[in-house]
This record gives sequence, C-alpha cells and structure tokens, in this order.
Amino acid sequence: MWQLTFLIFILSFCIFAGIMLCEPRTLWSGISFFLMLMWLALFVLFFFSQYADWLAGHRAVLTLMAALFISASLFILVFPVLLMILFFVEGLKIIRHEGKKPSNLLSLLFSILLCAYLFVWPMVGTMKKDAFSTRIYMAVTLFVLYLLALMAMYALSAILNLIHLKKKRRLDYIVVLGCGIRGKKVTPLLAARIDKGIRLLRYNPNARMILSGGQGPGEEIPESEAMAVYAVQKGVDKDRMIIERESVSTEENLLFSKRLMEKEKPKIAIVTTAYHVFRALILARKQGMKCVGFGAKTKWYFTLNAWIREFVGYLSLTWKRHAIVMAALAWCVLMFT
Repeated sequence: MWQLTFLIFILSFCIFAGIMLCEPRTLWSGISFFLMLMWLALFVLFFFSQYADWLAGHRAVLTLMAALFISASLFILVFPVLLMILFFVEGLKIIRHEGKKPSNLLSLLFSILLCAYLFVWPMVGTMKKDAFSTRIYMAVTLFVLYLLALMAMYALSAILNLIHLKKKRRLDYIVVLGCGIRGKKVTPLLAARIDKGIRLLRYNPNARMILSGGQGPGEEIPESEAMAVYAVQKGVDKDRMIIERESVSTEENLLFSKRLMEKEKPKIAIVTTAYHVFRALILARKQGMKCVGFGAKTKWYFTLNAWIREFVGYLSLTWKRHAIVMAALAWCVLMFT
C-alpha cells in the first residue's frame, strides 16, 4: 500500500509544482499543496506500519515518530480554539489602537462566530427537531464548513504566492499600489510598500517603478505624487519612476499602470501590503496581466483584520461559483436526509 500512496504523492507533487510554475494565482495552488501534504502523510503512515517490526528494534526512531504524530494530532484538535483566541485578542488590539469603526470589528466578530459554531451550534444539533429543521441544520453546518475550508485554502494560496526564492527576476516593471495619504505625506502602511518596491528596484537594475494612485477624499495631491517624493528622498532616480495619477481602486491601479508599460510581454511585479497581494494578483489575472506579487509587512493585529476583509472581497469577485457549490450542497441535503 505504501508504494501506491508514494506514487500518488509524487503525482500530487508534480501537479502542485505545475500549478506554481504555470499559474499560482488561483485557489488551486493552496488546494494542490494541501492534497500533496495529505498524500505525504498517508505515505509515511503506511510506510511505517509496513516496517513496524524494524521500528520496534529502534526505540529512538519510534519515540520520535510517536512524538511527532501526537504533536500533530493535538495541534489539529486545538487549532480551532487557538485560532478563535488569536482573532479575539488581536480584535481587541485593533479596536484599542484604531478605534471602533465597523471595518475594525471583523477580527472580533469572526472569533465570536467561530466560538458559537464550535460550542453552541453542536448543542443546537442535539435538540429534538422535525425533518425540515434537521435539513436546515445540516445545510447550515455544511455551508459553514465549506466557508471555513474556503478560508483555509485562500490563506494557504495567499501565503504560497508570497514566497519567492529569488529577488533578482529580470523585472521590467515594479508596480507599487497606493493606499491613501495624509494631506501630502505617505502613511506608514504606504511607506512600507514603497520601501519594498525600492528594494526590488535595486535587485533588478533594468526595471522601472510605477507608482500608482489617484487623489482621494482628504488628500491634497494624488497618492502617486506623494509616493514619488518619498522615493526620491530614499535615493531613487526620477528617471526610474513612472507616475500614474488617475486610479482610485485596485482594479484601476492595475489597469492604468498596464497602459503605461511600453514593452511587449513585460516581466511585472506587483507590490502591496502582504494581506492584499493575493487578491491583487487575482484581479491582475482577470485583466490578463502576467505578474508576481511581493508583500510589505504591517502590524499583526491589522493584518488579521484586513485579511478577513480581503477574503470578503475575494468572495464578492467569485460569489457565483461558490453559490453554485452551496446550492449543490443544499440539494444533497434535501435528497439524502
């Protein structure tokens, strides 16, 4: 059996590698990675069960494998609780530091809903119900499980798209996305994006940096002009910068920046905050822009809250396909319960 699982693991590895080389900007990157790890775990399980007698004579190896298995099992069991606590604590932090705006309540709200699903919802399932109520309960359970799995695959895909083994990529253009300024000054969040773009610019001497961002409410000048001033102060040559002044959204950042590129089939990198990279890559893919994404760091509590907002944004882009999946789940519940 271990030979078969090993062959399936090799096949899943090849599929994962192919997706990452050809088009990693989809959820299939995370799904294929998860499946590859699952088959690797099965291969290891069957392999060691096949050679249990040999392991019995090597207590050190057996003890190590048992410790790893127990640790992994405990992590899987307690992970939802740890996740709930993490989002709750960080949700309180962002409220304390950033205020009680509705957009800052996402982490706290997610932790409360996850707590209700883990501890309250199973108690609802034990109540006496008629056939219709049972179907509703099962449908809601499947919907939530599907959304949680979708969130996990989105997070995994986002992380994979942030991993780069090299910074020297012979880039032609580095597009830095704007995110709002205060008057004429860049915010720390935007400064981190520009700094990341400048570092990439130094690794790619033939590249030009496109600073993308229009003028929004409360801003005295277009974001891109403030970004250019900041970049010059950091030592960037003006000749290596292109300013895009019209965009007011991520979609327009990408579209208008693409129009400023003179080369055919250029090598492009998009630079934005780490939590925003994957959705920006998805939008770029929809526009036919071949590119990779690099993420700038920000505060952890802000990242978690913003990541939930990004996931909601992803759902708004792809809601039709997921609505079809949920409809199929509802049909299964009606047919088989």
